[in-house]
Amino acid sequence: MANKVYPDAKAALEGLTRDGMTVMAGGFGLCGIPETLILALRDSGAKGLTVVSNNAGVDDWGLGLLLQTRQIAKMVSSYVGENKTFEEQYLSGDLALEFNPQGTLAERIRAGGAGIPGFYTKTGVGTLIAEGKEEREFGGERYILETGLVADLSIVRAAKGDKAGNLVFSKTARNFNPMMATAGKVCVAEVEELVEPGELDPDTIHTPGIYVDRIVQAAQEKRIEQRTVRERTSHPEQAAAGGE
Repeated sequence: MANKVYPDAKAALEGLTRDGMTVMAGGFGLCGIPETLILALRDSGAKGLTVVSNNAGVDDWGLGLLLQTRQIAKMVSSYVGENKTFEEQYLSGDLALEFNPQGTLAERIRAGGAGIPGFYTKTGVGTLIAEGKEEREFGGERYILETGLVADLSIVRAAKGDKAGNLVFSKTARNFNPMMATAGKVCVAEVEELVEPGELDPDTIHTPGIYVDRIVQAAQEKRIEQRTVRERTSHPEQAAAGGE
């Protein structure tokens, strides 16, 4: 079995990055994003990137770091509302955006990973999303053609992984990460817990190791996108009774 484990994120991306490449980055908001590999991608200096991701991170974390350094030329996304840097670059014309309904984006990635070049969907019919796209009728309903997405490089983050590349994702981190792992010509995974082959229950594996080319230990820093708290009551019995 080939050794897929690399000592750090910089080594894991060695020889894989170049200007103008397309990168898929997994996760949802700041949950399950490959933050360790994003930092290494920033430090690689690769620019003119097209990045496929549900969102663009926040101003000082996640893909927002690549926007700060102006390494991203185009985003293929479904939600970009938490990033002021994104807004400024888009409105100034420095950043291109291919906007997708979220389900359409997920299916485009899944289709790309499955070798499906295109599919028809009702989502977006009669809206700006449909402009310039082929339209057909099935069963009396209108559908538009969407194309599958593939990338030169996919970077994903898993809760657990073994040295053979089998990955297990936790809860919301399963959004986009598993399908992106299949849609990259090369997939690099960072894992929070790295174990030996055979230690993972086969029934719990979300991404088989055949899709994963390189693995690295993930950093343990996790940030909260929107921190919402309530005032702590002075007495537990008041909180239980709903009092002030």
